[in-house]
Amino acid sequence: MVKTKEAVELVGRIKDLLWEKKAENVVALDLRAVSESLDYFVVASATSTPHLQALERHVQEKLEEEGLRPRPTEGQSPRWVVLDYGEVVVHLMTPEAREYYDLEGFWADAERL
Repeated sequence: MVKTKEAVELVGRIKDLLWEKKAENVVALDLRAVSESLDYFVVASATSTPHLQALERHVQEKLEEEGLRPRPTEGQSPRWVVLDYGEVVVHLMTPEAREYYDLEGFWADAERL
């Protein structure tokens, strides 16, 4: 299976941006083999709601400087933020929301990058 070079590079860039702001448990999943409609997820935990907002702001600002803007999403919450960059969707969550929704468990068959 050929990986989309730009999407894989974006996954790496997002992971770096999240680590810069001390995101916890950053995981990237390649969903292409297990989903017909999804390509890549990056999932990360924040230690608090302000940390969650700081992670969201940092990723958005840095990628916007590179000409990338997320697609509009609805239903943001103080526990879970979604940034949709097309092939790459970022899920920023509090540890409680991450444990409850268990995206990695749901997509357990996906390859980790």
